[in-house]
Amino acid sequence: MIGGVLFDHMNQFFLLGASMVATAVGLYLIPFCKTVVLLITTMCVFGASVGVLDTGANVLILALWGDKGAPHMQALHFSFALGAVLAPLLAKLAWDTTASAQNHTESDFDPLMLNRSSKASSDSVFAVPDDMNLLWAYASIGTYILVVSVFLFGLFCKKSSKQKKSSASAQGARRAKYHRALLCLLFLFFFFYVGAEVTYGSYVFSFATTHVGMEESEAAGLNSIFWGTFAACRGLAIFFATFLKPATMIVLSNIGSLASSFFLVLFDKNSLCLWIATSVYGASMATTFPSGISWIEQYTTLTGKSAAFFVIGASLGDMAIPAVIGILQEYYPDLPVVLYTCLGSAIFTAVLFPVMYKLATLPLQRQHKGRRKSEDQKALPTSSRL
Repeated sequence: MIGGVLFDHMNQFFLLGASMVATAVGLYLIPFCKTVVLLITTMCVFGASVGVLDTGANVLILALWGDKGAPHMQALHFSFALGAVLAPLLAKLAWDTTASAQNHTESDFDPLMLNRSSKASSDSVFAVPDDMNLLWAYASIGTYILVVSVFLFGLFCKKSSKQKKSSASAQGARRAKYHRALLCLLFLFFFFYVGAEVTYGSYVFSFATTHVGMEESEAAGLNSIFWGTFAACRGLAIFFATFLKPATMIVLSNIGSLASSFFLVLFDKNSLCLWIATSVYGASMATTFPSGISWIEQYTTLTGKSAAFFVIGASLGDMAIPAVIGILQEYYPDLPVVLYTCLGSAIFTAVLFPVMYKLATLPLQRQHKGRRKSEDQKALPTSSRL
């Protein structure tokens, strides 16, 4: 929310660059933290800067292209999906090399030396980590983010182009009659959508191993196909968004997620159905978030505060729903609680979107009718109008 307020009153490129610098600094510091308090503080700063990025990037796309920026919005969120696929692979490579190094030296450790090193490390707040591969993993990602921030600061220096774009977006500003109601409904829409997406992506591995009885390698492949189809469909959505309206893409996504989650619940023990429905579910969930932002921009101009409001809804769904499902799954281990959650969220979003569409289009239809009446009256002669 703080990021949304700042983006309404400050230069957007500068804020994005500054938040990326803070993110990079957090990534550099995390491996060196040796106390819990310092690690929590660093992670809080890191999370706040990522929250500003999450809000500001969406606001920047809307400020530059407005309701014509659907392909650009899809490209922005495709980069998130691509990072979600690549980052675990890079981390796995780093940790595998670390594990192999530990296996070679495991028989050579001395308990006295271990106690001395632990005492020495507990006395210091910052210290070089023992796992250098993990350090290089954090440092490489932080350096990448730092390089991107340089380009954003370069765009900040181009004040003339920024002023032209801001004046153009200000001229095209509009506000729907039910602006606040639409934002509240969109808050709920993203709350359940993101919560279901993160819940399934987080628990599909444990669900497949415990409930279905899959091997760990097969369950890992199921997790990969979910995020793989998710990323692939977001990449294809960049091209689909050039000729499909955001509302059409949301409806197609709702139909796909509703059908796939229904089959997941119906055939929860069938491995073949689990593979097919998981891939369809991942593809269906891919375009909903960027399409929702592009859709609402057609009817009401989003400011930084507005964008921050529904991003908070998505973040709360990301936190709350997986935590609650984890607790419920422990109480009811024989039931596919994860699948019930996905089906319930799909039903809720499928019902909620027509309500939002009705609220968004009714004021516009009335305005168009009023404009047509006034234009017809102007075209008539004075005697006819009398």
